Amino acid sequence: MKKIITVLFLVSFGITNAQQAFKGKGDAKINIGANIQDGGSGIQGSADFGLGENFSYGFVATYLLGVDNYSGIYGDTSYINEEPSFEDRFDAKFRINANLSSVIGVEQLDIYPGLSLGLHNFGGHLGGRYFFTDGFGVFTEFGFPIAKYSKNKEIFDHLNNQVTFSIGASFNLD
Repeated sequence: MKKIITVLFLVSFGITNAQQAFKGKGDAKINIGANIQDGGSGIQGSADFGLGENFSYGFVATYLLGVDNYSGIYGDTSYINEEPSFEDRFDAKFRINANLSSVIGVEQLDIYPGLSLGLHNFGGHLGGRYFFTDGFGVFTEFGFPIAKYSKNKEIFDHLNNQVTFSIGASFNLD
């Protein structure tokens, strides 16, 4: 019973003391978290900077730490326990967001759909941030490719050209 009361107190304290998730022009946020996808998992870091009341731009980088090796035939080549290179594991993107916290009327929650242009594709994302204090919150994000591009049709091209899920901590820098 004590545990239930403690959890309810912490949740209600977090909700009543929550802070504004997106403040508009001059706002700066950093997200650090886990990236989960088919064939691998890794880390994601992103930074977003407010340009107006409902608009921001930013950068996101992902590096896959745990990636499944490939054994099999791809095209005309046979592979045995092939490992992806750094270029296959890493992706960096420039992105723009439509920050909707003022539109939906919940200051502590920022829902942000957006578009991104990266090293491996042109894509979109849908994310959300919730701030418990002025400086700390949590985020979650879904990313997806819209147009894939690649110089070579390699066995690991799919790693950065699929739906991804990220979750982690968000920090306010302003």
